[in-house]
Amino acid sequence: MSSLFTPVQMGRVVLENRLVMAPMTRSRADDDGVPSDLVATYYTQRAGAGLIISEGVYPEATGKGYVRTPGIETDEQVSAWKQVTDAVHAQGGRIFMQLMHSGRISHPSLQPRGALPLAPSAIKPAGQTWTSNGLQDFVTPHALSVVEIAAVVEGYRQAARRAIEAGFDGVEVHGASGYLPEQFLSSGSNQRSDEYGGSVENRARFLLEVLAAVATEIGSDRVGLKISPEMNFNDIIDADPQATYTYLVEHLHSLDLAYLHVALFGAKTDYHALLRPLFDGRYLIGGGLDQAAAQALIENAQADAVVFGSAFLANPDLPERLRLGAELNAPDKDTFYTPGAKGYIDYPTLSQA
Repeated sequence: MSSLFTPVQMGRVVLENRLVMAPMTRSRADDDGVPSDLVATYYTQRAGAGLIISEGVYPEATGKGYVRTPGIETDEQVSAWKQVTDAVHAQGGRIFMQLMHSGRISHPSLQPRGALPLAPSAIKPAGQTWTSNGLQDFVTPHALSVVEIAAVVEGYRQAARRAIEAGFDGVEVHGASGYLPEQFLSSGSNQRSDEYGGSVENRARFLLEVLAAVATEIGSDRVGLKISPEMNFNDIIDADPQATYTYLVEHLHSLDLAYLHVALFGAKTDYHALLRPLFDGRYLIGGGLDQAAAQALIENAQADAVVFGSAFLANPDLPERLRLGAELNAPDKDTFYTPGAKGYIDYPTLSQA
């Protein structure tokens, strides 16, 4: 049997295989951040994954960055997610919720009462975001005060508690893609002069405080972290990313997290070689993998599990297809973020094909 299809302990849960479904925004929630009925079908179709990591879910309303993305702040959102987790568990699946605070990667039309998006510093990012009125330019965000930072950390803690109430097996804190934690972490977006800015120790403080708060609330063995060094998405720049991420990962040791998820997209540095020896927990690798590369990573002990994105999106039964060496469906990029069932729950399984 291929090592891709062997069980592995991941914090509090045992995964039946080492194939992880990546967190992917699909924009199928309503305007109140409540997942539609289609969401349960979508994730249940993919319950054969060793672990599903949900799309990015905003921990509080200020974290919303795109139209039709889901939240975990209200009772209605929790109830809708409970239907998802119940359905996934009924099929024997495991599912973590990714907590994603977009920070400055948002727009006033997506914020409570039309407020400015939040950020470590009042620096306008280049680019646009999707709103109900189409693409809108990013704006100069509001720089969080120390008191407001504490409130955001508390929002993460409460969101983790609600995720467990909604039946999730754990949560993944999104520390990549230019969203709020990476905005604090990176020197280009964080130009503060207080205890949350300047040195790498200070810039990493926010993310480490978020992880500690979430771990204290639900147990560190139900918490993962995603990072993507030098992805440079959403206008993120760091002067010395190798030093930044070395410091961050070295300081995860005391948290005893369930896993570290590292996805690389075009980085010139081999961050897996740099960071893997620094992290003594389960190490997940993602970013443009095919079956051969994924299997080699497991067999060479470079990763404990491997993360697939669009392949899972287009192939609900991806583990079975890989086990049999079957042809894969191609993803339809035109329907990645469109509302409705097309391109969401209508990809055929092998048996349907």
